[in-house]
Amino acid sequence: MSLPISLQTRQVTAKRNPPATLWWLSLVGLTITLLWDAAGLDQWVMTQFGSPQGFALQHNWWLETVLHQWMRHLAWVFLALLALMVWHPLGFFRQVSRQQRTEMLLGTLLALLLINVIKHDSLISCPWDLRLFGGVAEYRSHWSWGVSDGGPGRCFPGGHASAALAFLALPLGLLTSQRAADRRIGWWSLTAVLLVGAVLGAAQTLRGAHFPSHTLWTALLCWTAALLNHLVWRSITKNRLRPASISPQHRSESLINPQM
Repeated sequence: MSLPISLQTRQVTAKRNPPATLWWLSLVGLTITLLWDAAGLDQWVMTQFGSPQGFALQHNWWLETVLHQWMRHLAWVFLALLALMVWHPLGFFRQVSRQQRTEMLLGTLLALLLINVIKHDSLISCPWDLRLFGGVAEYRSHWSWGVSDGGPGRCFPGGHASAALAFLALPLGLLTSQRAADRRIGWWSLTAVLLVGAVLGAAQTLRGAHFPSHTLWTALLCWTAALLNHLVWRSITKNRLRPASISPQHRSESLINPQM
């Protein structure tokens, strides 16, 4: 027995609501970031690796060449491959609709754009530019909006970590899938993106390029960009699936005489 059209429409809409998991993940990320800021641990962490003479690991080959330069180039390769997957999907991407693949690509690009725009206008300098570590700038919290620290600025949030964290748009889309297999892949890919982002952020912290909070805010901002992008795409899809207006007479007939 087929369901009435009105009930079918409500069920389709309900299935496409974003799962509560996304909101819980957002709340957890925001809470961790704000708690770190409230604890004021940024300076203490940096003093463990830096001195008035600077940071001993600033030009470490593994940190500077491998985890910074090489990983940055690798991120561009992954971005190009993701764009290619939109039109010529391979492997797992064949199981994902073109709309979902497009959502993943645009979410990644939006995250990269957001980080770069904020970073370009930031007055916060990097740790290695601070007077405490041999530079010229005075420490200013990133909450001190519009207040210059006397240094070159343009260091908040962490740009290099976004080479990985911008790809949070990939697992986010999968976590909302109706297929259990897609959601499992979403959780694994979410873990992988966060892990790589943490490694890249930690590498920059060890070099004196970024405070830990810079990486946390990069993760939160990239996630927010991906989430907003997902909600827009979900709204577009819901509108496309919305049935044409049904006359009251036809609606009554569908409720009274369901087809067998």
